[in-house]
Amino acid sequence: MRRSLLALCLFTSLAHASEPLTIDVHRDANCGCCKAWISHLQDNGFTVNDHVEADMSALKQRLGVPPRLASCHTGVIDGKFVEGHVPAADILKLRERVDLIGAAVPGMPVGSPGMEYGDRVDAYQVIGLDRERQDQLLSDYPAN
Repeated sequence: MRRSLLALCLFTSLAHASEPLTIDVHRDANCGCCKAWISHLQDNGFTVNDHVEADMSALKQRLGVPPRLASCHTGVIDGKFVEGHVPAADILKLRERVDLIGAAVPGMPVGSPGMEYGDRVDAYQVIGLDRERQDQLLSDYPAN
């Protein structure tokens, strides 16, 4: 009985691990960097549901994205917002953090996923937002 329970737990864990990660991405129709960020996600194993929006400000407000963390596009995964050019690895960190309601890369820093221009990389941070609406540093990317 114990072996079959252990085998079932292992099988369930492996099946869950192999499920594709699905993220909804909301963007303006005319934004090229949003499409580049979507490609970054797909290259890192995410399935992306792409939604073209007429009013991104209203969407961000509905999802609880503070204006200080705003960028050009907004993703939603597991009920949490992903604002701006957040690297795929940091989205995985966000999913593990039950204390966070979202993560953001404010603005549009050069060198972040979807904002690659040559070899230039500006310093930027990935900021998590907790339930008390306080910022929590998820990652710090130095300039090159």
